[in-house]
Amino acid sequence: MARKKPKSRAAAKTAALKKSPAGKATSKSSAKTSARKPIKAKRTPPVAKSKARPKQRIAISHHREEDFKADGLRPYAKYRDLGIADASHGLARAHVIRLIGPCNPDEVSKLHFHDVDFQMVYVLKGWVKTYMEGQGETLMQQGSAWTQPPRIKHLIMDYSDDVELLEVILPADFETKELTA
Repeated sequence: MARKKPKSRAAAKTAALKKSPAGKATSKSSAKTSARKPIKAKRTPPVAKSKARPKQRIAISHHREEDFKADGLRPYAKYRDLGIADASHGLARAHVIRLIGPCNPDEVSKLHFHDVDFQMVYVLKGWVKTYMEGQGETLMQQGSAWTQPPRIKHLIMDYSDDVELLEVILPADFETKELTA
């Protein structure tokens, strides 16, 4: 089988000209110049924020017994607000919750959900037994942490007399819906 001879540069250029739509030759210098022209990237508009929020400020909260108030969501709990809701202009809320013992399941164990974007709980001391839809019953002890997806049905089943929880919620203000059996 015979091998084809490689084409010379001039022959390759001539072949390329025959194939070009205009059939016109371009000079070497103009080809180089056009190849070096910078390509301008399309500008993408900045991502618009859904809501412009005021600038957040620093929030510092030191432990004081008198800061635990019985003015929160549940009558069997005392809440110590950590100042996050004010500092973040409603973006988030964080508080320490003390559940008042002994646990009364008739008062405590009510299935409900919160209309939130994010909820995280951390057990500071003691223990709490929870039920979460799709998870079942779980015993959370000192050092345990969990998140609850938005609108997940859940309830508290039992807790120790000394339980304290840190809860972080987004947004700061939200609705809680109790469900009837």
